[in-house]
Amino acid sequence: MNPFDDIRPYNDDEVRPTIERLLKDNEFIDAITRFRFSTIPQWLVQLSRPVVRQYLAYKSSNINSVNDLQLMIEGYMQHMSDETISGLHVSGTENFSPDKPYLFISNHRDIAMDPALINWVLHQNKCKTLRIAIGNNLLTKPYVSDLMRLNKCFIVNRSATAPREKLKAAKHLSSYIHHSITKESSNVWIAQREGRAKDGLDRTNSAVISMIALSKPKKVALSDYIRELNIVPVSIAYEYDPCDTAKAKEIYEHQTNGEYEKEEHEDASSIAKGITGFKGNVHIHFGKPLQDDYETVDDVVLDLDQAIIRNYHLHPSNKVAYQVLHGNSEPDTETIPDFHAASLLKHKQSFEKRIAQCDSRWREILISMYANPVISQLGKNQ
Repeated sequence: MNPFDDIRPYNDDEVRPTIERLLKDNEFIDAITRFRFSTIPQWLVQLSRPVVRQYLAYKSSNINSVNDLQLMIEGYMQHMSDETISGLHVSGTENFSPDKPYLFISNHRDIAMDPALINWVLHQNKCKTLRIAIGNNLLTKPYVSDLMRLNKCFIVNRSATAPREKLKAAKHLSSYIHHSITKESSNVWIAQREGRAKDGLDRTNSAVISMIALSKPKKVALSDYIRELNIVPVSIAYEYDPCDTAKAKEIYEHQTNGEYEKEEHEDASSIAKGITGFKGNVHIHFGKPLQDDYETVDDVVLDLDQAIIRNYHLHPSNKVAYQVLHGNSEPDTETIPDFHAASLLKHKQSFEKRIAQCDSRWREILISMYANPVISQLGKNQ
């Protein structure tokens, strides 16, 4: 028995049986149909099951390993990129090597696209693809869990409530991450915080680093342990966030009513919107692995935050949003890009058209989401 069987991704010998199980699952077949044809009526969804099932069986007939599956996904990733991303720009690839495993920790803006795009870059650079941390709160259906674990996702237990149960789950997760990197030479991705940074402020939750450090032997210094994990800070910046209006509404509800109650399967809807929605230009920067002398977890958090914020690529949408909030004033630092005036005017018109479609009650929140990365680089909210 593998001690991590309850959370690990599926192995190659589990791929075929899992696919066969999925093909028999009507709920999975219906979900695929609705994802592909969002306006199709329910009666037609059910009527089309035999055709969809036969098509999926044909498309998956040659998938017998995790690599087979990811090679198929590669084609869909290319199509998605062509349809929803104006340009994917990458920097810092010299900071990692194909022959070494890393723990990639990134800011978190999109449930699916953050790890998917980082994975895509690693694949293009001949590196091993990622084992991806995913909360069990997103695995609301058995078929969703099967799909994620087929694609090298491992499960983060977020349903534990009792302190002892939460600590046990955190230690188990920490051990798996350490085992993946040091024993199985696998690349791992985890977000710097549990939920997405809906306000555009990328800050590491110290609980994430504390969890990672739970597997550190008492006699090993924290600095040595962090170096052993080869932690690479990753900054991912979307020019436009397909879920920006929904995020702004959620923040508004929290501020106004003290809570926000998600609709049923809202996370699944956010995943779909993040994948299919327009993102404009996207920039991913890979920082240098964390190598400093760290006395405490907070020291690691500070270094990680500074790297992610410093290397975050600001888009015209960020500068326009900053100017909208601050009366067209210029950010007072050379670190903020100086975009060509004509280009910035064009982007401003597009941005103003975008925010005009947002409900006036949470419009300023939406604008702040785009302005906050500028404010972070100015160091005004630290």
